[in-house]
Amino acid sequence: MNDTAARSTFGDKIALRRELRRRRRTLSPDQQKQAATALCQRLKGLPEIRRAKRISLYLPVNGEIDPTPLIPWLRQRKVSIYLPVLRPFSTNRLWFVAYRESTPMVKNRFGIAEPCSRFAADRRNRLPAWALDTLIVPLVGFDKQANRMGMGGGFYDRSLAFMRRQGPAPTLIGVAHACQQVDALPIEPWDIPLDVIASDTRVIRPTKTG
Repeated sequence: MNDTAARSTFGDKIALRRELRRRRRTLSPDQQKQAATALCQRLKGLPEIRRAKRISLYLPVNGEIDPTPLIPWLRQRKVSIYLPVLRPFSTNRLWFVAYRESTPMVKNRFGIAEPCSRFAADRRNRLPAWALDTLIVPLVGFDKQANRMGMGGGFYDRSLAFMRRQGPAPTLIGVAHACQQVDALPIEPWDIPLDVIASDTRVIRPTKTG
């Protein structure tokens, strides 16, 4: 499939999302491991990571690039780590819940490990998204202008909609395999823009306009 399939029709987006997910699933375990190591080395060099004290990252599934090799380094630096958790009784929204060595974990409806609902429901164990310093989010696709394509459920867009207004907000870092880059992606009105995209081969920052 040609990357120009990133046109803005609904059918094209579904086809492109399917193709990009297929690309990352074709990577061997060794390629996945090498990519994760290379990604985390790039992340360690980012000022937005080095100065952060409260970071949210994710546990990878379905071939997503793995940011978890960063965890020991973050814990050594006394950084508080959070995970996205499906927020109960709320459509496609996330909580950000503390991820410690003692955090009790369960599988959610997508088969992704997350802090259990009882632990997550305790307000002492979570932060509002605006209070995080940095969010590391998975991407299905990205382009050289740092536009992103997510899973299509809108979880991050809904949970971070407050960022369209003035006020405290985290830095957003999207991560993906280099093979998930395309020539251009459509931008939707509800998309929350990223500050940085990091892959196993490069770091991209959006071009400042105006």
